[in-house]
Amino acid sequence: MRTLEREVRQCQALVIWTDCDREGENIGFEIIDVCKAVKPNVQVFRARFSEITPNSIRRACETLTEPDINISDAVDVRQELDLRIGASFTRFQTLRLQKIFPESLSDQLISYGSCQFPTLGFVVERFKAIQAFVPETFFKIKVVHEPNEEESVEFSWKRHRLFNHTACLVLYQMCMEDPMAKVISVTSKPKSKWRPLPLDTVELEKLASRKLRISAKETMKIAEKLYTQGFISYPRTETNMFPQNLNLTMLVEQQTQDNEWGNFAQRILESGGPTPRNGNKSDQAHPPIHPTKYTNSLQGNEKRLYEFIVRHFLACCSKDAQGQEVTVEIEIAEERFSASGLTIIARNYLEVYPYDKWYNKVNTAQNIT
Repeated sequence: MRTLEREVRQCQALVIWTDCDREGENIGFEIIDVCKAVKPNVQVFRARFSEITPNSIRRACETLTEPDINISDAVDVRQELDLRIGASFTRFQTLRLQKIFPESLSDQLISYGSCQFPTLGFVVERFKAIQAFVPETFFKIKVVHEPNEEESVEFSWKRHRLFNHTACLVLYQMCMEDPMAKVISVTSKPKSKWRPLPLDTVELEKLASRKLRISAKETMKIAEKLYTQGFISYPRTETNMFPQNLNLTMLVEQQTQDNEWGNFAQRILESGGPTPRNGNKSDQAHPPIHPTKYTNSLQGNEKRLYEFIVRHFLACCSKDAQGQEVTVEIEIAEERFSASGLTIIARNYLEVYPYDKWYNKVNTAQNIT
């Protein structure tokens, strides 16, 4: 505060460079209040950016706007509601539970948080559902076709499963009495595996945990560091759709120099440019998480997370994987079974995104006569 009060005396204008989200806008008005208390006539501007790169900083400087008081007020209202609701419920449940459990809670404060408590409720509800689950034995018929020693095709039963053992056994015996299979239909249709959506914070944490075995906490710590170094965009976002004014072509061009995914990035540019698959969420503050500058100087988990973000970005700017699926339906003793085979025609995004798997699945069921 003292630094702001000292510096503003020598300034004619104040530019707010806090994060471009609700909390950042609120902090910006706190800065404005401190500065205007010393210099009431100081001009105030707002810089809006989501990445620390020369182009982004230059663009923010050239398009300064006014701070949005409505966004700041929304944060103040939420904070006051959290405080009032938290205080009221904390007092209520503390007094109530102390009377019900005087021996164990007589000297305890039972705190309530408007976000934490409902979340705890979801966790408890799911835990109780798992505890209350009663497994039930089921039965099914499986058909396996083995044209030779190296190949086999498993057919799925159209009924899926039965919970009555006797009924399943009767149907099985009927099939065994006349085990000759009759091909009912052979259908072929195109199959796609969709490329990923742009990364938001929750998806980054989930995928890093699942694919890279990096915890959510460590993921965000690394992402914040990559952001401050200018390698990725702001990592705290709820947006999974790229804004129209974001130059995706330039971002892809930066990655063409890499030895591992550079050729793929070049093919994106040569085949019509980036065509991202967009989601439907936007927090109106930050774009999806994406690389903002190329680097090959990182090590350890920083390198792994940066590589994941780059590959995810290139994948979502590419095309869906394409294949052809053949489904064969057979009949044995009036019971229906089916099996599917897959031939991958174009891997497309899978060439740069090893975190997804999609394999050819040979179907030799057509040989049944």
